[in-house]
Amino acid sequence: MLTTVERVLFLVALLASGYGTYRGFSRIFQAVARGQEDGRKPHWGPALLAVLAQIPVFRARRWTSLFHAFIFFGFLIYGLVNLQDALAGYVAGFQIFGTTPLQALFAGITDLFSVLVLVGIVYFVLRRYVFQDPRLRFSDRVRLHPAVPRGIPKDSLIVAAFIFFHVGFRLFGRGAELALTGEPGTTEPFATALASMLSGLSPTTLTVLVHVSWWMALGLILAFFPYFPYSKHIHLFFAPVKWAYRLDAPMNRIPPMNLEDESVEQFGVARLEHLPRSQLLDPYACIMCNRCQEVCPAYTTGKSLSPSALIINMRYELNKTLSDFASGAESRPLLSFALDDEALWSCTTCGACMEICPVGNEQMQILLGLRQDRVLMESDFPTELNTMFTGIERMANPWNLHASERMKWAEGLEVPTVRDNPDFDVLLWVGCAAASDDRAKKIARSVVKVFQAAGVNFAVLGEEEKCTGDPARRAGNEYFFQMRAMENVEILNSHNVKRIVTLCPHCYNTLKNEYPDFGGHYEVYHHSQFLEDLLKSGKLRIKKPQEHKAVFHDPCYLGRHNNEYEAPRFILQNTVKELTEMPRSRNRSFCCGAGGAQMFKEEAGDQKINLVRTREALQTGADTIVTGCPFCMRMLTDGVNAEAPEGQVAVKDLAEVLAEALDA
Repeated sequence: MLTTVERVLFLVALLASGYGTYRGFSRIFQAVARGQEDGRKPHWGPALLAVLAQIPVFRARRWTSLFHAFIFFGFLIYGLVNLQDALAGYVAGFQIFGTTPLQALFAGITDLFSVLVLVGIVYFVLRRYVFQDPRLRFSDRVRLHPAVPRGIPKDSLIVAAFIFFHVGFRLFGRGAELALTGEPGTTEPFATALASMLSGLSPTTLTVLVHVSWWMALGLILAFFPYFPYSKHIHLFFAPVKWAYRLDAPMNRIPPMNLEDESVEQFGVARLEHLPRSQLLDPYACIMCNRCQEVCPAYTTGKSLSPSALIINMRYELNKTLSDFASGAESRPLLSFALDDEALWSCTTCGACMEICPVGNEQMQILLGLRQDRVLMESDFPTELNTMFTGIERMANPWNLHASERMKWAEGLEVPTVRDNPDFDVLLWVGCAAASDDRAKKIARSVVKVFQAAGVNFAVLGEEEKCTGDPARRAGNEYFFQMRAMENVEILNSHNVKRIVTLCPHCYNTLKNEYPDFGGHYEVYHHSQFLEDLLKSGKLRIKKPQEHKAVFHDPCYLGRHNNEYEAPRFILQNTVKELTEMPRSRNRSFCCGAGGAQMFKEEAGDQKINLVRTREALQTGADTIVTGCPFCMRMLTDGVNAEAPEGQVAVKDLAEVLAEALDA
């Protein structure tokens, strides 16, 4: 129990610490409030469950996640421990659970987690400062805020030291207390071991140690709290908030803009205040673990994009300018401190960064917002995209294919258009790639053969079909996207379309997830899903699987963005002799490199993304690489031509494999 002087000093320190902490948090709340209203509603129940169970954290780096869990659960337990210890300074012998058996259990859990927290802190200090884990560093090509190189190690050391000494002094003080009172401490083996080591000291010395430990343990909290809002440790508070406000729609869905509203002065994101509030939470929720950087295909192939650095740079800029920004001052352009042009235009929109992030940050969405600003506000974008933009605007497809050539892929096949067969059950959305690229045309022809074998009543739009606008939208050109979307919806609705089957995951994603914003409500299937249904319903029968060892490459827009992993594998399990997997598959699949309009521009960096993915596929020993996307088909075919002996490895679409199995 504290002396009268100590009680007064603690209350003064508590008030001072509370005021400093309040000032920091109030500024952060004011800063986040400057973001744009995005209409999101929090999902507190699922968020708290996920955070408490550490589910997002354990999706990668299992051992590191385990040590993180030691600290996290210790933090939760120490909330009660610190409350108990503070009150015990004023009420002699105060215990949070009184004299019940629950108090003994609580004491035992506290004892255990005190040691586990210390072990966890030692692990993270060794990892960062002794072994210097390369996953915590950035390449020289990445733009970093001037405060980052020294700020991260300094901040990490301050946080680690605070936790280590706070918990360490509390454990030491408990040992001194047991030695002073002579209590058995049967549920506290570690504190009891310390007590036995201190038992030879005099009662006066032990009393001093108890008081010093109490002040050091709780005093460190009071000293740390005003710094807390400016440290990486603040993710403990904001991570659950961010997880509650994370995207509940598909992670790549872009909210439509009202481009006709003349009162809107800014389209897209150029500065921090242009971000939605939910994305202004990202810098404060970020753990700075670099998991997003580790899985980013652009970063890992030597480009200047680091999704982690993007968020961390924003955090250090906010720390530097927090008072002014919270008060309404205009922030610097993000491209002046958070990333460079190469990084902005290197994103493939694969979504791996958002999938792996343990706090639900939206790195990809921020990049898309920046692209919108560059295109719509500044007309500043890679010159190679001009051809694609012009094609979508004038010819309604990125390859500048004339409408009269749209049905050439079907020559020699009986393919009905919606005008030939107005009573169709299914509209086959061919897509621009399958209509223009010679290799992709074979995918469309194979799907038609399978449909005919199964007796599907289908039709195509023919010359009326136009690009969905996906490449334009992912490149930031919302105007061209909306132009195509509204025109396509009008055409589809005029033909009373109910069900659509697409050959391309990008078309699938756009028609399914984005066209409803423009009045287009359809039952949309990727062809893998529809073909799976035909097999399961018995409309197609495979007598004998083909003698192939196949490996499936998960397209990002089918897998991560739309959570479809099983349909392609079901088809292959029924059509090939052996199906193997790449180390990075399903939701960990590595991008082919074509998404995010990368198909239509030159690639920077030390390596080509498609070659990295092709090598991974070849290392499985498969003789057939299978995918379900014409973009992936193009990239992997180029990769095989560059990396494998001619004729030894084939690249095929799921529909081609199925059609060949039916023929056999």
